[in-house]
Amino acid sequence: MPSGKKQKAARQSGTIIASFGRQYLVELADGTTIACVTRGKRGALACGDHVAIAATAPGQGVIETIEPRASLFYRSEVQREKLIAANVTQIVIVLAVEPAFHQELLDRCLVAAEHEKIRALIALNKMDLATSPAALQSLESYGALGYGVLPLAAKLDIAPLRARLSGHISVLVGQSGMGKSTIINRLLPDAAARVGELSQALGSGRHTTTHAQLYHLDATSHLIDSPGLQEFGLHHVSPQDLEHGFVEFRPLLGNCKFNDCRHLSEPGCAIAAAVERGDIRLQRFNSYRTLITQFMRKAKRYD
Repeated sequence: MPSGKKQKAARQSGTIIASFGRQYLVELADGTTIACVTRGKRGALACGDHVAIAATAPGQGVIETIEPRASLFYRSEVQREKLIAANVTQIVIVLAVEPAFHQELLDRCLVAAEHEKIRALIALNKMDLATSPAALQSLESYGALGYGVLPLAAKLDIAPLRARLSGHISVLVGQSGMGKSTIINRLLPDAAARVGELSQALGSGRHTTTHAQLYHLDATSHLIDSPGLQEFGLHHVSPQDLEHGFVEFRPLLGNCKFNDCRHLSEPGCAIAAAVERGDIRLQRFNSYRTLITQFMRKAKRYD
């Protein structure tokens, strides 16, 4: 039999469930995990990617191909992309009553979700704290836009979130300190032991929670935990897709005086007029203006 056919026959399909640098842990259909590397300068891979691997040694292999993705959630700057999770059906943005969350970061995550047409759920954690009513009230406008807003006290009762994860491949994202680790530990009591096993399998020598990793909640529900975010670049989102990512803008797009209106200071801007009427919240409008201004400034710099 030709060697090419032997190599093809030896390939096995699996899913990336953890990563560290250029090393990946791939789970096969029978639950076996294989520590893998990529061949040559293959493009970056993400937790949740479906791949085909070829074994190179017991427990080790090389990733040969990647299957087309149903979705890819990632952030980007002008010359760099950071992949977060692939093939997810839901993004759970974890906020907390304390410490205070950054609304602009929330808006950026929502734009990235809209860009990939992925359902977004906002989970407000630490609802057992005294300041929770004010924090929840600050999110009422997002509920009015159609986003799910879930009040949560993960330390006391994780059941409300577990119900919203059922049947989904979800990715948890959020700033550090929002309680994502508590959520994972409440959903998966053996998560800490699993982290140690993944670290040992990858030979990383350190904690792999600095990179995304996938857990199975049940046969149809899966959860990817990602590192805490402090920033979320959206350079991969075009100006047209950016304005479309703010869902309240959509009914007004195309109604501005100028076809190339960027909704900054142009006369006859339908979006700015809606802000003046109170139909669009000023904070959301300011988030958009910050994003489009940054995009235009960076595009000019690297033009």
